[in-house]
Amino acid sequence: MATDAMTRSSGGAGAPTPSALKALAGAAYRPYWLDDPGRPGPRPALVGEERCDLLVVGGGYSGLWTALIAKERDPDREVVLVEGQEIGWAASGRNGGFCAASLTHGLGNGAARWPDELAELERLGHGNLDAIESAVERYGIDCDFERTGEIDVATEPYQVAELREAARLAAGLGVGEQEFLDRDAVRAQVDSPTFLAGLWDRRGVAMLHPAKLAWGLARACAELGVRIYEHTPAERLASAGAAMAVRTPFGQVRARQVALATNAFPALVRRVRPYITPVYDHALMTEPLNQEQLDAIGWRGRQGLSDTANHFHYFRLTADQRILWGGYDIIYRYGGRVRAEYDHHPATYRTLAEHFFRCFPQLEGVRFSHAWGGAIDTCSRFSAFFGSAHGGRVAYALGYTGLGVGATRFGAEVMLDLLAGERTERTRLEMVRSKPLPFPPEPVRWAGIGITQWSMTRADANGGRRNLWLRAMDKVGLGFDS
Repeated sequence: MATDAMTRSSGGAGAPTPSALKALAGAAYRPYWLDDPGRPGPRPALVGEERCDLLVVGGGYSGLWTALIAKERDPDREVVLVEGQEIGWAASGRNGGFCAASLTHGLGNGAARWPDELAELERLGHGNLDAIESAVERYGIDCDFERTGEIDVATEPYQVAELREAARLAAGLGVGEQEFLDRDAVRAQVDSPTFLAGLWDRRGVAMLHPAKLAWGLARACAELGVRIYEHTPAERLASAGAAMAVRTPFGQVRARQVALATNAFPALVRRVRPYITPVYDHALMTEPLNQEQLDAIGWRGRQGLSDTANHFHYFRLTADQRILWGGYDIIYRYGGRVRAEYDHHPATYRTLAEHFFRCFPQLEGVRFSHAWGGAIDTCSRFSAFFGSAHGGRVAYALGYTGLGVGATRFGAEVMLDLLAGERTERTRLEMVRSKPLPFPPEPVRWAGIGITQWSMTRADANGGRRNLWLRAMDKVGLGFDS
């Protein structure tokens, strides 16, 4: 058991079709976004001792936004950021590039968990997305930012009713611009024979190049005076008098305050670890589409898309007219291990390729140029949680569950508020003050995730009807998602 993966990759009966296998032949097993000639060169590692006001641990979005906003709030604050490998190499450089306003993993999840403050959370989330768009413009970050919105699509009859209900919920809150699309209307936007309806969030999601966003944020941080060290993993966190000390392989950082932005990787505050479990997500990228292929599917609005099953796909167009196609499988490794050899899962690539041509049969013959995967952090409430340690000198934000491209900026603001000891509109939120339920230890965690995945698969195949196990999980607020 200890070496096995827990996954859902059935993808329907039988082996993948020859056309799906042919489309994968020759695909590069590396993230498309990081396979870029404009990728910055490596920065030096930390050697010796550093001292600063604020140390940020982690060079993904969460850490970069924290460092940038810290300098914007106080230009004289000395800020150091350490990254175990290179800026944006992990989830921040491998994701689908959906930058969403939602802080709660969607309206439905937010309504179930924080109904009394959902309107406030939506207001803050849209303000956060506005602030991201403003920062991209202000710092000249060339990351293909397009605020085209997202369409959630129904591919089963029961999902049509769910989308209608989501539209009513959004209208009642008076947030965003969300429009229900019937079968003809959604296929007028993007033409797939599998689409039965859609819900178009016109302003609540932007599409972007995720790695270029990370690289641009790092450049902006450096220009403001943040000292960035790559290939510098943080190995140990401890009190050092009035300061905190973080040990690295070839040195140490002594900081008055520390912000932990490690996400799927083991937290330096050990008591936080049971709240997080890493799971593996995978994606394919097509070759660039020609005009005839683009005309066959429409998609002139360039919205992001996602279907609404438990095991869902997300897909979007890139600036160079490729289609990214990802999601569906959820792969958990016993013990929550995060290792480079787990990044690739050929069975998932075959499943994704098969599903791609089921969605877009008119693109028969298109090939995939890249296939990749990587770890993301998930928690039992599907959205970030926050806290502090060591007498308020350390703050953390974790558990973004696949929606961190936008929400990490909000998490950075929360961490800085907590370190400042300030009571703000963010720190007053029940969402910020509460924690998710922790995952149980192994082997109960392994067994529970397995039962949950099996139950989610059954629900997808059974008109969305949730069995006793899922209803019990819903009742106690414990879930598993990617």
